[in-house]
Amino acid sequence: MERIHSTQYYTFFQSDKERCFYIDLGQKVVRLSFCQLLALRQRIWSINIENHFDEDINPHGLEILALCNREHLFVLNTLEVLDLKELLTGAFFLLDIAAQTPSLSPRV
Repeated sequence: MERIHSTQYYTFFQSDKERCFYIDLGQKVVRLSFCQLLALRQRIWSINIENHFDEDINPHGLEILALCNREHLFVLNTLEVLDLKELLTGAFFLLDIAAQTPSLSPRV
């Protein structure tokens, strides 16, 4: 398992052997397939962070996040949501760079 990206609260790993990804959320490590990772990214990016500061919409500034078909349930505060957004943005950026790196082995 290879560490891809870390932030203050979370760490993102990739396992080539198992062909999956792991996110260490501090209290729990969650295994994700690529499809689940894309769904998580979409879910995190759809969170309107401005609502965390509007007491009428979100009085406690918390976000409830269900992952992997509700197998995992997390309650995140505003800083944790921002950190998870940063983690996923950095991880996808680095994975894209890694995918575009040409192979060093000669072609036959």
